[in-house]
Amino acid sequence: MKIVLASQSPRRKELLGRMGLEFVTQASKIDESAFDGLAARELVATLSREKAQWIARQLDGETLVIGADTVVVRDGVALGKPKDAEDAVAMLLSLSGRDHQVCTGVTVCRGDRVLTQVEETQVTFRDLTEAEVRQYVSTGEPMDKAGAYGIQGLGGLLVEGIRGDYSNVVGLPVCRLGQMLKDFGVDCLALAGR
Repeated sequence: MKIVLASQSPRRKELLGRMGLEFVTQASKIDESAFDGLAARELVATLSREKAQWIARQLDGETLVIGADTVVVRDGVALGKPKDAEDAVAMLLSLSGRDHQVCTGVTVCRGDRVLTQVEETQVTFRDLTEAEVRQYVSTGEPMDKAGAYGIQGLGGLLVEGIRGDYSNVVGLPVCRLGQMLKDFGVDCLALAGR
């Protein structure tokens, strides 16, 4: 079965690869700003579905398409990718010493069948100084990441703890996705054992 990941994210590509699947990546061309104003869980569910279905419409009905979208949520407000370095500094300072949630919407579709689910993980940042935040931002790592940090990189130095799926914070909840793929006849563990 041909599998397409509707994302160019290197982090999602790496996580899906670790699941033992052979796939190709293809970026969708949807206007994400058209969905501004939706609540975080609804936003990531909608965007993951839109991305997956946009790709699916370009392909035959036998191809399995996986779409995902992640946001960081602080006090009910979704934090996307920072606009610039000062925006990244402000986001990170607002997360300092506090809990926040990382929500990822995941969609799997094949033909007319579409399944969308949302994973949520709670993340706690340690107390950060402005100097530490500025040092981190100066590395450039935060600039293409929701919430302005990457837990799998230097951003891990900011994180005091998590409750939930670590891979979700990276950008793709592999446990949940594995269960969703089973519903489409793709058993990652069985494939790995062959």
